[in-house]
Amino acid sequence: MDLAIEVTGLRKTYDKTEALRGVDLSVRTGSVLGLLGPNGAGKTTAVRALATLLVPDGGQARVAGFDVVAQPREVRRRIGLAGQNAAVDELLTGRENLVLLGRLLHLGGAGARRRAQELLERFDLVGAGDRPVGTYSGGMRRRLDLASCLVGHPQVLFLDEPTTGLDPASRQSLWNTVRGLVADGMTVLLTTQYLEEADYLADQIVVIAAGRVIADGTPDELKRKVGQEWLEVAVALPDRVPAAVGVLAPLAVDEPTTDPTKGLVKLQLRDGMDGIAAAAVALRDAGVDVADFALRRPTLDDVFFNLVGHQPQN
Repeated sequence: MDLAIEVTGLRKTYDKTEALRGVDLSVRTGSVLGLLGPNGAGKTTAVRALATLLVPDGGQARVAGFDVVAQPREVRRRIGLAGQNAAVDELLTGRENLVLLGRLLHLGGAGARRRAQELLERFDLVGAGDRPVGTYSGGMRRRLDLASCLVGHPQVLFLDEPTTGLDPASRQSLWNTVRGLVADGMTVLLTTQYLEEADYLADQIVVIAAGRVIADGTPDELKRKVGQEWLEVAVALPDRVPAAVGVLAPLAVDEPTTDPTKGLVKLQLRDGMDGIAAAAVALRDAGVDVADFALRRPTLDDVFFNLVGHQPQN
């Protein structure tokens, strides 16, 4: 397997606090790894160590084939990093920001201008390219920040909560951009508090808590560990919940759970798809009017809650 990131036993301690306690993870070239965890879990510390912004106290990490401690300069030549806040100069135009970075990366004047134009076009910023960044919206700044990470043609891109504070439309636009980069062969390590973001983008997910990896797998694998799909029925009249339970219980693996105030009945069906039809017929024959009748599947929110005991803080 061709790996862009390989991490074994990574450790980092601040004073007496162990931020990373032996983290292991690997990322295939041309894929997206979603790194999830509650606040203070060690996500940002892990990214900073892999991006050579801090030196780990133990373990080993290789990025794009180079050791982050022994060969940090080689690593930096091959990575891009977008932090939680857009790192662009508000007094310069978008184009000037990109050209400046190109010059700093030794692309030369003409090469820097050419690369800036390419990125402005790719990120739909041509119309705003010659305006000061201070006039940009939040979504435009994030797109420019991401563009700036790509000036040097990195092989690996680190995104640390890149869509925090963006509106849904801007978030979706950035997701589409990331997917396009991965389709072109780039490797992405993404930290996020938005679980739908990880579900949409990530090929693999690693969940860390208190500096340790507590789960690793594809989104579907992690969802299956939480449990199977279930039927959720919302009765039209809450006082009919007992009647609904009475006719649905024989079709369930276990006793149905209820929320009488919302008129909800939840159950895992014994016979799969055949059970769905049987449940609908049973409710109809019992005269139980239904407001909603749907098969639900576990989400990453369910995975997160199951692993760490609370929902993520967006």
